[in-house]
Amino acid sequence: MDLDLRKVRYFVTVAELLHFGRAADRLHIAQPVLSRQIRALEKELGADLFVRDSRGVALTDAGRQLLEDGSRLLDAAEGARRRVRRAALGPRRLVVGFRAGVVVTAVLRQFAAAHPDVETHARRVEWDDQEDLLRDGGVDIAFLRRPVRDEGLTLLPLHRETRVAMLPADHRLAGKQELALADLDGETWLRYNDPRPGDVPIRTIEEKFERVAGGAGITLVPRSVAELYARPDITYVPVPD
Repeated sequence: MDLDLRKVRYFVTVAELLHFGRAADRLHIAQPVLSRQIRALEKELGADLFVRDSRGVALTDAGRQLLEDGSRLLDAAEGARRRVRRAALGPRRLVVGFRAGVVVTAVLRQFAAAHPDVETHARRVEWDDQEDLLRDGGVDIAFLRRPVRDEGLTLLPLHRETRVAMLPADHRLAGKQELALADLDGETWLRYNDPRPGDVPIRTIEEKFERVAGGAGITLVPRSVAELYARPDITYVPVPD
């Protein structure tokens, strides 16, 4: 049996909100209709997706699995829609994503010279949206840094680069030629990959600058970031290990 993407979209909305009423409002449909569609999906899959009781709504193990797989399915469908529309409208276009510190100008110029009939554009991506933009067609190809959630993506390693510690200019270790990771024991690290509940999220290099310069913590960044971005209140020290 084919999986109905409309029902999957309904399910993902409920799974994200864990509330049928709010999900129905977001989807602009009546709540009874949404409930019937979810029950029909459960019947088609032969599995309960939600536990419903007086305390609210929770995902079952099957529901958590479908949330993971269904989100990717919807991204893939949206990506296909965008690519088909792009092909129908023309002209051909290549959107290249890049992370902060990665300079793609020379690559785009070389590609444009070899393929003058293709429009080329650069789009900056961040660590928390890089995979989604590739999967949904927002960018066609991207220069990324690990960690990368590689499900559904093809990765081609290009090179490695060392990390440097990003420290406030008045930090006790700011004048060192290089550091070992052990030298940074006891420091407060910025939590942007695994924020605590209530933390203000950190997405961009500019936000990292502000946190580090303000004394909120330190972090490690690739050497290319240090070479491209400089501020008088920030210092970088190589960490070879």
